[in-house]
Amino acid sequence: MGRIKVAVVGVGNCCSALVQGVYAYRELGKVEGLLHEKVGGYTPADIEFVAAFDVDARKVGKDLAEAIFAEPNCYEKIYDVPKIGVTVKMGEVKDSLGEFLSDCVEISKGPPVDVAEELRSTGAEVVVNLIPTGGVEASNWYAEQALKAGCAFINATPAEIAVSTEWASRYQEAGLPLVGDDVMDQIGATVLHRNLLEFLVRRGVVVEETYQLDIGGGLEALNTLQKDRGDLKRQVKTVAVKSAIPYEVPVVAGTTDYISFMRNSRNSYFWVKGRYFNGAPIKMDIILSTVDAPNAASVLVDVIRGVKVAMDKKMGGVILPLCAYGFKRSPKRISLDEAEKLLKEFLEK
Repeated sequence: MGRIKVAVVGVGNCCSALVQGVYAYRELGKVEGLLHEKVGGYTPADIEFVAAFDVDARKVGKDLAEAIFAEPNCYEKIYDVPKIGVTVKMGEVKDSLGEFLSDCVEISKGPPVDVAEELRSTGAEVVVNLIPTGGVEASNWYAEQALKAGCAFINATPAEIAVSTEWASRYQEAGLPLVGDDVMDQIGATVLHRNLLEFLVRRGVVVEETYQLDIGGGLEALNTLQKDRGDLKRQVKTVAVKSAIPYEVPVVAGTTDYISFMRNSRNSYFWVKGRYFNGAPIKMDIILSTVDAPNAASVLVDVIRGVKVAMDKKMGGVILPLCAYGFKRSPKRISLDEAEKLLKEFLEK
């Protein structure tokens, strides 16, 4: 069916997990924990990385296979990726690094490349935006470069791209797929919280209050300690969780702290209080421990292939089945069960 030519923006831990997973599948013919072996006939082996952009001097100028293991990345080496032949190019610094990331990122002194031209010259079809939370201007700028180059755009960050009517209209006019925003993990806190609440509501439980608090050791956890960036992430998570309950309930969801020695792992704490038959009380206190990078990468492996299916079908604009399936901030709030049905219908048409 041909390869899916992908460009990545932000060579961080998630990119590392994504690249390692794709190459492991190519070599071994399987990867544990895949959500879907085939998406529209495409397997993970059909994903081909043709371009990569970052701003850290320790990554810029290196082959992507080497850059994914450069500091400050801390996701472990699961698979020894061979040299890819894709050099990480210097992107644009459009936002402040913030009060916490500025001590962790070493900005390259080299000049930025012409990103749109790089995308065109490498034959990229799909751009995956993996820059950190808070990179709102950069996310918009890369969406513009992808549009100029004739590429589909996947926004894995909380920046408002897929939910923007302006961006949706422009991608629709160009006949290019647009999906996002803020990728939802395979078995992360938000998706588990939503599933749990949907289950309780279906079983007649009246939910009275609930929270989800995360602590982690990755740069994303550190970055969200900055109030404006943490508030943005918290807002997206809270709205996503609230969509699981058909009535107004106090809900809090977000990252609360950074612990460096946890590295790329995350602990999520859930609390649910409610009532069931005849007002009987129910309380739930749960902890979930995960590794961040592969949690997001596993969903992106599906979404990338889904976007290629949309391109094969000559579809442009927001691809709602992919947004609802893989992202916290979908342009339309849809239950997880319904999102799975929409995805299946989209792939079978």
